[in-house]
Amino acid sequence: MDFSQNHFALFGLPPRFALDGSELDARYRDLQAQVHPDRHAHLGAVEKRLAMQWSTRVNEAYQTLRQPLARAEYMLAEAGIDVHQERAMSTEFLLAQMALREAVAQAHSASDDDELDRLHRQIRKEITAQYDTLAELLDQGSLTKAAALLRQLMFQEKLLAEVNDALAALDA
Repeated sequence: MDFSQNHFALFGLPPRFALDGSELDARYRDLQAQVHPDRHAHLGAVEKRLAMQWSTRVNEAYQTLRQPLARAEYMLAEAGIDVHQERAMSTEFLLAQMALREAVAQAHSASDDDELDRLHRQIRKEITAQYDTLAELLDQGSLTKAAALLRQLMFQEKLLAEVNDALAALDA
């Protein structure tokens, strides 16, 4: 195996955002079967250490590729774009996020499961549509636009997690 391979090459996958999750899972299991340290326990110290490094590398690559945000961030980083370097976002987007956060806080404080469920569906629907757009932008090479959209998705995923936490708190 070649440590210089990117995550996609490691798994023998084309470098695109849209991945078949079951194919990724199958390739992960195949790779882990080859490099898992237990399989190399009978070998010398150098070989054991190398197997551990490979196992760690395969795990890290898998975790990155299976999570859409991490996968997009990785793809952009591979292209030399650090999504955390630029912080500017449209005022319209930020105001909409503030309004949604206030709605979540109000629904949570009112113990309004129905409103939290509605907000969850609304945010999830927006996120799903934006992931579709992100896939198109990344696969077309519109990396600057993809980076801007990814920054927005990071905000939205965090908000969705807050809604999930609020729902869980009400169910407890």
